[in-house]
Amino acid sequence: MCGIAGLIDFNSSSSQANIVALTEALHHRGPDDGGYFFKSIDNVQVGLGHRRLSILDLSSHGHQPMAFTHLTMIYNGEVYNFREIRRELEVEGYQFDSNSDTEVILKAFHRWGIQSVQKFNGMFAIAILDTQAQKLTLIRDRMGVKPLYWYKKDGLFMFASELKSFHCHPGFTKEINHHGLALYLQHGYIPQPHTIFSHAHKLQTGHYLEFDLSSQRYSVKKYWDVYAAYNQPKLKLSEQEAMDTTEQLLKSSCAYRMVADVPVGVFLSGGYDSSTVTALLQSDRTEKLKTFSIGFSEDKFNEAPYAKQVAKYLGTDHTEYYCTQRDALAIFPRLPDIWDEPFADSSVIPTTLVSQLARQQVTVSLSADGGDELFGGYEKYIQQSRHSHMFDSIPCKAALVKLLQKIPPNATGLDAIISNFTNKYHRALLFMSSSSQFETIQSLQQIFMDTELPYLLKANATIPPTDFDTLAQLNDILSHEDKMMAMDFKTYQPDDILTKVDRATMSVGLEGREPLLDYRLVEFVARLDSNLKIRNGEKKYLLKQITHKYLPKELMDRPKMGFSMPIAEWLHDAFNEQLEYHLNSNRLEKQGLFNSKTIMKLKNRYLAGDKRHVGKLWTLLIFQMWYEKWMRSSM
Repeated sequence: MCGIAGLIDFNSSSSQANIVALTEALHHRGPDDGGYFFKSIDNVQVGLGHRRLSILDLSSHGHQPMAFTHLTMIYNGEVYNFREIRRELEVEGYQFDSNSDTEVILKAFHRWGIQSVQKFNGMFAIAILDTQAQKLTLIRDRMGVKPLYWYKKDGLFMFASELKSFHCHPGFTKEINHHGLALYLQHGYIPQPHTIFSHAHKLQTGHYLEFDLSSQRYSVKKYWDVYAAYNQPKLKLSEQEAMDTTEQLLKSSCAYRMVADVPVGVFLSGGYDSSTVTALLQSDRTEKLKTFSIGFSEDKFNEAPYAKQVAKYLGTDHTEYYCTQRDALAIFPRLPDIWDEPFADSSVIPTTLVSQLARQQVTVSLSADGGDELFGGYEKYIQQSRHSHMFDSIPCKAALVKLLQKIPPNATGLDAIISNFTNKYHRALLFMSSSSQFETIQSLQQIFMDTELPYLLKANATIPPTDFDTLAQLNDILSHEDKMMAMDFKTYQPDDILTKVDRATMSVGLEGREPLLDYRLVEFVARLDSNLKIRNGEKKYLLKQITHKYLPKELMDRPKMGFSMPIAEWLHDAFNEQLEYHLNSNRLEKQGLFNSKTIMKLKNRYLAGDKRHVGKLWTLLIFQMWYEKWMRSSM
């Protein structure tokens, strides 16, 4: 696990000091070692930089940038099956000087070119410079576990593991992307390929970018797509066969992610996903796994007692820590620096705390993200079907929609009687008027809806195309549940969940690994009938059958809680000062992005005791904190 950065400067206005600055901004991702490459190729300056967190082959043989013939490479991540690929290459006559996966990736690319990526099982963001072909290739892993950003403007091309690197080059233009801002306000994160800055982009999951130095042209191409797996014919397997193969793949995936030359632990929440991973790993070991969990004093958010029960049953070496308002306040000012793009998932705070906790004992920790998207763990998968059937059965629906569209919800007087009536009104109207599943799914998840943005934003920012718009690429015969799971894999999973875990773990120099996101497992489970994932309203049916082989059902059978924190309670108390400072009318007017009256109305209602819009206020507060950190100096 590391941090990478690089540049191509056609203006020859850069220096090695610039590539050092871009790279050192990522020191937290790789505190163990650093390396740099800077060279002019036919009057084009090329720089590569690397910060290393040593996990495999802790010797200097794993140092990057790493060169072989005309190729120079830097990379962030792990390729877990590197030993198998190495044996293939040795048969082809290649020799190796290290025991690192870096050297295997480099020589695999030398042998097979971009097709080598099809052999890699892991998480990675790779940059390979070919001085002979005068070409730079950037590659991002299938699931998007590892981030990779790129920027191009006025003859300067840069890439990095995090946006903060770009700020270190004088050629970077800090220009707000209003379309990206609108996306953030809708989702609480900015979906790929967009970012908060104009001219900056996320390299999409399962894609690679090729940049030709001689022509100054680039192309972005797809090499893997989760939709392709879902579009395959369903496997004709019995329930037992499906369960046996899934269990085998889970065991293989977990075993791969335990390979390291440093201590490894597991994040254990007590839910099905992390408990399954822990159980599978502990079942094959005599030594105790190190497990870590975070708890809250507020019972409705606290899973720590369940994690402790699971750890005791499995016999792990368990450590827990209870998050307080004081802990949250200590991390709160750091959020804009750790997540250097606006990011409103409040579980970033406990995720950072559990990462800090784990880093005291281990350098690698396994996380069980992906289980909800893969096995059908979200309540919305069931809600969407219910809502669709309910609204489809409404008589004279088209005429009713036209009538309701003419009546403003505040004119009904029902907002004072029905909790959050206006918001529910807009969502119900969207359900009834939607012409596609995409729109109905979106209505369940948006923070600020399309109809609210014109009242909030001063600029007329349209919503640009994202991977949310690709739902039509899925086969019509797929179930509602499969379509939603596939879309979450393509959108929410990489841009929210994996972004959260990557930044939290790397902020403390901890490598996070995701065994439930092994592409072999994903491709297999995607082809199983959705009835094996959600059966008669029971979520994660197949995974639960496997888990109960290792853990008693009575220990696990309880309502899903999720990994969240008491925002509504804490925002009013611990974060009140932050609200008053950042969501201030004068400050908002000077900034010029928002209609301050809309925001002040939301804030005043909240401070008066109305908790209905706490998610919207949190989203706005996080943006303002980000703006203070990364944009205020340019005002």
